[in-house]
Amino acid sequence: MSDKIRDEANESVLKTAKEHDVKFIKLWFTDILGFLKSFAITIQELETALEIGMGFDGSSIEGFARIDESDLVAYPDPETFVLLPWRPKDNHAVARMFCDVLMPGGEPFEGDPRYVLKRNLERAASLGYTYYVGPELEYFYFKDPHGTELLDAGGYFEGDPTGQRHGLEER
Repeated sequence: MSDKIRDEANESVLKTAKEHDVKFIKLWFTDILGFLKSFAITIQELETALEIGMGFDGSSIEGFARIDESDLVAYPDPETFVLLPWRPKDNHAVARMFCDVLMPGGEPFEGDPRYVLKRNLERAASLGYTYYVGPELEYFYFKDPHGTELLDAGGYFEGDPTGQRHGLEER
């Protein structure tokens, strides 16, 4: 992203956050296994985070860094700014942004899955390929809303021989 485009995106984030009375922003990234990791910053920290990122202890993240090289930086991507829909929007909304993980000097952290993906997309393009990626959503049916006991042991493309799941897709 060019400096001009990033500056415009940062300004848009700051304006939107102010308009919606955002109180906290969750900075999201994944560990080496793909599990979502997060920490929150306040609205007062947002401008600094957009400019230089926010430091965190990478030794606490699976597959990231050893204790003696644990300082890392979460650098938010302003184009991923979204208000979280399950949080109140009228007063003290909460937003999120996905982050690139950087070394303290600003170079990409080699263990950041987002960086690995970007590097592979660039490599595929240099070889003349188009590399398509996307999320895969999974969900589970529970027997009731009060617990986590599964309704059945069905998997992908399995029918519903017991009829327990009948009509759930329409709800």
